[in-house]
Order: sequence, then structure tokens, then C-alpha cells
Amino acid sequence: MTESQTKPAFDPAELATAYAEIAQRSSQIVSRYMASHQGKGAPAFKDELGVAQAFYDMAGKLFSDPTKLAEMHVKLWQDNTSLWHNTMLRFWGLDAKAVIAPAKGDRRFKHDDWEQNFLFDYIKQSYLIASRNLHQMVGSVEGLDEAAAKKVDFYTRQYIDALSPSNFLATNPEVLRETLSTHGQNLVKGLNNLLDDMESGNGQQLRVKMSDPSAFAVGRNLATTPGKVVYQNELMQLIQYAPSTPEVWRRPLLIIPPWINKFYILDMRENNSFVRWAVAQGHTVFMVSWVNPDTEHARCTFDDYMKSGPLAALDAIERATGEKSVNAIGFCLGGTLLASTLGYLAAKKDKRIASATFLATMIDFAEPGELEVFIDEQQVANLEKKMEERGYLEGGEMARTFNMLRANDLIWSFVVNNYLLGKSPFPFDLLYWNSDSTRMPAAMHSFYLRNMYLRNVLREPGGITLDGVAIDLTRVKTPAYFISTIEDHIAPWKSTYAGAKLFAGETRFVLGGSGHIAGIINPPAANKYCYWTREKLADTPQDWFDGAAQQPGSWWTDWAQWAQSRALEKIPARAPGTGELPAIEDAPGSYVKVKLAAG
Repeated sequence: MTESQTKPAFDPAELATAYAEIAQRSSQIVSRYMASHQGKGAPAFKDELGVAQAFYDMAGKLFSDPTKLAEMHVKLWQDNTSLWHNTMLRFWGLDAKAVIAPAKGDRRFKHDDWEQNFLFDYIKQSYLIASRNLHQMVGSVEGLDEAAAKKVDFYTRQYIDALSPSNFLATNPEVLRETLSTHGQNLVKGLNNLLDDMESGNGQQLRVKMSDPSAFAVGRNLATTPGKVVYQNELMQLIQYAPSTPEVWRRPLLIIPPWINKFYILDMRENNSFVRWAVAQGHTVFMVSWVNPDTEHARCTFDDYMKSGPLAALDAIERATGEKSVNAIGFCLGGTLLASTLGYLAAKKDKRIASATFLATMIDFAEPGELEVFIDEQQVANLEKKMEERGYLEGGEMARTFNMLRANDLIWSFVVNNYLLGKSPFPFDLLYWNSDSTRMPAAMHSFYLRNMYLRNVLREPGGITLDGVAIDLTRVKTPAYFISTIEDHIAPWKSTYAGAKLFAGETRFVLGGSGHIAGIINPPAANKYCYWTREKLADTPQDWFDGAAQQPGSWWTDWAQWAQSRALEKIPARAPGTGELPAIEDAPGSYVKVKLAAG
């Protein structure tokens, strides 16, 4: 079959029907939006993020130094002159070295035409030159407050990313080719995709699909490791997983996931489920599944999450297995809670957590990475006002914040794929999970933002008090294992390293490849990435890295050896629901299946 035979035929009637459907759906969306805003007038501009003020301060300092500004304009002119000269050489069929090239890993310009077609190569390089000079210009401004400088840098990059020629029909060669080959049907399909996404947000916001929502379902092809819910309270369900080996380690394994997202990131499909793999290693695994909070949880505090989460789980596990101690794992915010719980137990001289593993966890928040851009007194105060009205932080708001940290990968690539190319998003389990948002109770989230990010007092002895107990992490002697990832943009590894140095006990620090999710969910069978190890901590993270040895494969195998040495002896396997705690329902339970309503 020739290429021309595979191209879709142009059907005017079908196109007319599609346009009629688009017109009708668009009218309905606009009508709903207008009805919901009737009588409210034009929205007033509010600089709740402090972005306008930061750019105002930057502009004032920039224009106060005309000499530097002139130098930057000359540099931009020189770069563009070189580009024009090289482009003319290419036009006449001569070789010419690129003035600028995309950064390694930049997938926006992977189509061959960006390199081989001199016109699109010129557009690409013009954009990259302008981007570099703009970024350097705002970054060179002196005398700007550090917080303002970080906002200017971050939002300048957001602006630069948004204006990439890959995001527009007329300047994206792949989209142009698709438009020609399908007679524009890709744009019609793309518009329908856009309307679908607007309808899913009730016309109030645009929710760009990252994955095919019909491809996955929790309990069907995600979170399928067999087990039972054996305990539940207002804030969590506790899942005990069924053994897959005739014998198990006597000391159970408790996993505390973050409540910013759902726990099944650790129990995705069979080939990348950390839970299923840990069960196969002989661990009796218990998983906390947090509730997706609503207005009724508005006054739930960080104390409540500790008491109804890990502390309640410890009591329940003892009733289910007879064991008085566990090995515990905390992931991200779940790890921050685990560290706080260790401080609480140390003050109580309670040794029920025999070892602690921290997955991409921040405890010292001195260098929180780019999330710092979103967290200052003004922004937290505004966020508290919104949470006070609803009783919670809407899950989609936090998801958009995290997506902005990697806008090209998590926003613009899907805009191009879904709306310009008219394709359906690829069924990707990690991105499906990423879109399955959860809310944050107002009281808890305010405490977390203020005491961890703004004040950074968890690291200070007595800096926070939980359930009447002053928390002092320097008194924690529990053996600890820290795994962080080298490209993490949410919990930067040098920050997590600072937290690892707070404890008084034996601590092992391991650095994995990739980022916050992919580097953690990295099963050995995949044979991806690598990890670095060093037997002892060093004074600084860079000193540690300079003396670390790179290992092939997944950090999971390193952790398995560390954990097994603290798991005691082997005993006959335990079936969930056969101890003092009867089974309530099958895993993954009902809490994790609650999804947020649109809007």
C-alpha cells in the first residue's frame, strides 16, 4: 500500500458535521461560563503570586543601567546576524554550523524538519537565541531581592516555553505536515479534544488530558496486588497484602505514602509495582491509603494525620500480626510525616519503628527547589483564604503547580499532541496517576506550608509540637535509609541529604537516577538508570557525591539487602484477615477510588 492510499480521504460532509458539532458544544460551554459569572462583572486583577511586583522591580533596576542594556541588545543583534549569515549559506546548499542548538533532552524539536529544513531551522534557532538572551538579561539584573529574582527567573522561563514555535500551527513542521496529509482533520479533532477538556472542567478551567482516562482503572489494571483492608478510620484505610511466598520475614513492613497523591504510585501495574515486588521479597506489607478529604476534614491537623496515620497503623499491625515493631517506609510528604513520627516516638521512648526508609523525602527545607517560587508569606496567606472558604485545597490547583515545574513535558507537549496534531493522549500509567488528584485539608496544609517551607523548623529541636510533644529529630536513633534522585525537581537531592544528617542513628544515603517518580518507581527488571552509593555520610552533599560509587540498575536491590538485615527471622506466611483484625474489603479499598468532581 502506498503512502497516498493510507492517507484519510477528504469528506466534506463529515467535515461539515464536525463543524456543526463544534459550534454547538462551543455555544454550550460559553453559555455555562456566562451563566456562572452573571452579575459578577469583570474579574479584578490581583497579583496574588507577587509576580507583577517582582517584574516591576526587575524592570526598574534593568532600565537604570542603560550601558548593560545596550550591551545585551548588541549581543542579541550579533547572534541574529550570525544566524542570518549561516541560514543564507544553507539556502545556497553550503554547510554552516548552527549558532545555537537545543539543550540535550529537549524533545520539542525532535522532528527532522527542525534540522533539515533551513526555514524551520532558522525559526528554531531564532527562538533559542531570543530565549537565551532574554533569560540572561533578566538573570543579570543586580540588586534584586532573592525571592523576587527567583520569581522573575521562573516566570520568564514559563513565558519562553509558552512562546516556543513548536506550540503553534504555522511554525511547527510536524503539525503542518499532518494538516496537509489529513486535509485539516487533525485540527478538527484537536478542537474537539479541546472542547472535551473544557467540558471536563465545566468551562471554568482547562484540564489538558495527559493520558487516556479510559485505559486504566484502580483495582482493574492499577493497584492490583492482592490484599485486604483490615483497618480504617476517618483519615485512612490500612491494607495488608497477601503473601506470595511460603515464608515471610517476621517484622512487618509499613508504607506511608504522601496524601498529596494516591498510594497506588507504589502499586501500579504488575511489572512496576514496588508493593508486589516487596511482597515477593518475603515482606508482610501494610499500606496506608489516605482519604480524599472534603469539607468535613477542614480542621484535620498534621497531628491528626500522625495519630490516625502511622500511630494508628502501628496499633493495628500489632493486632493483625502480634508484632510490636515494624520497618517503615515514607514517600515524599509521607516521609516527612514518618520523620515527625520518629521524633514523637523518640520523646516517648517508643521503639515500635525499628528502621525507617525515606523515599525522595525533605526534612530540612532550606533549599526546596523551584517550589519555593510558590511559597512565601503573601502566597500562603492568599491560599489560606481560599482554603478557609472551601475547607481544603483543590487537588487540581496543586497538580497545576507541579506541572509548571516541567511545563514543556507536562503541559505544552500535550497541547501540541492533543490540540494541534489531533491525537489522543497515550495510555501511560504514571501520567494517569498524576492526573488522579487529591485535596488537602485546610488546617493540615497551612501547618505544613508554614512550619516546613516558610519557617523550616522541623529540623530545629523543639521547632514543632505534635500532640503536645516537642519534636527533636536529633534524638532519633532509628537506623535510616534515604533514597533520593539526581533530577528530582520536587525534593532536590541536596536538600534531602541535609535531612539525612539530622538523625543520631546509623544512616545510609543512596542517590538514584532520573526524577521524583521515575527514579523511585524503577524495578530491577527494567534495568534502567543507575544509582550511587557510599558507606558513610560526608560533610556536604557534593563531598558525598565526589566519593560515591556508581552502581548499575535499580536501587531496589540495594534497599532489599539493607531491609532484610532488619526484618528478623523467617516465619510461615500470614494471610490478611486471619489475625485479630478481620478483613473489611478487598484491596485496594474504597478510599483510593474516590475521584474529584470536575469544576
